Amino acid sequence: MEILEVNTGTVKYPIYINDSFDELKNAFEKAKLSGKKAFIIDDTNTHGLYYDKVKNAVGDIFASLGVYTFEAGEKSKNLDTIRNFYEGFLKDKLDRRSVIIALGGGVVGDMAGFAAATFMRGIKFVQIPTTLLSQVDSSVGGKVGVDFMGNKNMIGAFYQPEFVYINSKTLDTLNEREFSSGMGEVIKYGYIIDSDYLEMIEENKEKIKALEKEAIHKVIYGACKAKAYVVSKDEKESGLREILNFGHTFGHAVEALSGYELSHGGCVALGMISGVYLSAERGMIDKEEEQRLKNINEFFGLENSVKGFDVNEVYEQMKFDKKNKDGKINVILLEKTGKAYTEKNAEESEIKAALERICL
Repeated sequence: MEILEVNTGTVKYPIYINDSFDELKNAFEKAKLSGKKAFIIDDTNTHGLYYDKVKNAVGDIFASLGVYTFEAGEKSKNLDTIRNFYEGFLKDKLDRRSVIIALGGGVVGDMAGFAAATFMRGIKFVQIPTTLLSQVDSSVGGKVGVDFMGNKNMIGAFYQPEFVYINSKTLDTLNEREFSSGMGEVIKYGYIIDSDYLEMIEENKEKIKALEKEAIHKVIYGACKAKAYVVSKDEKESGLREILNFGHTFGHAVEALSGYELSHGGCVALGMISGVYLSAERGMIDKEEEQRLKNINEFFGLENSVKGFDVNEVYEQMKFDKKNKDGKINVILLEKTGKAYTEKNAEESEIKAALERICL
């Protein structure tokens, strides 16, 4: 088992990377969470696959263990579902010493974390991410929240888990679409922080796609290390952490307009094409980088373009992005491959030209 540490200056917690749930009990005991009331939140995808395994691994160390299972999918990511969580917490008589366990993908983790952050003004929670997307991105860093009025993660908080426990074997049950979605976030780290990591992905792409253990652990470890570094420098997105949104301002707009029918990682992949194009147009990176990204996307089954989306409508949707300031759309661009920055003065014409690369 490999262990990484996230240290924000005020909070420290470990990320465990394993290929089983064998060390999960020890992780809870090290975090001094045994003997407390616990409550698992999962969805209809993960409940049948992992609930019994996790319950068998740790059920005997808690005073009680409740569970709430909601309908899988982004459409459940709302305040109505959160209300159901609260009712379950009250029914099980949770208190401020209790712990919430998020068992599932990004939607599960975001909502369970938000519920933990707000119930009784904050109780402890643990992330057990089961998708590639959640393992390399959403479970690390403490961003929790829900969608509101069609806008992604519009209501939320920064609230760090006690620990993150990643079992890479859960990836064996993902369908191709879910795995591809995770790769969208994986590729992002190579562009914003570590060009060597991007080269590793290209060199090991066949092994990664085949879920070979060593290659997958390199992917997960490298992504978590990169995100842990950024979060440790900037916990609440006041500066450096903004670069983690490379591809997201463009991509979130497309995702929202699709009614969340398109995958998150697929939309991030689309957004990265726009970001790479705009960076190249400004002369910061080679124009060949766009085709390089498209080749990687295509190999992992990610979208390089979408039809039926109006550039003007996507641009208007981008105005709802949380990173915008003073009425201006902020986008993440590249100084070079492996180094990103926040561009606060992109012109409307530039942004629309970048959208034309993906909205055909």
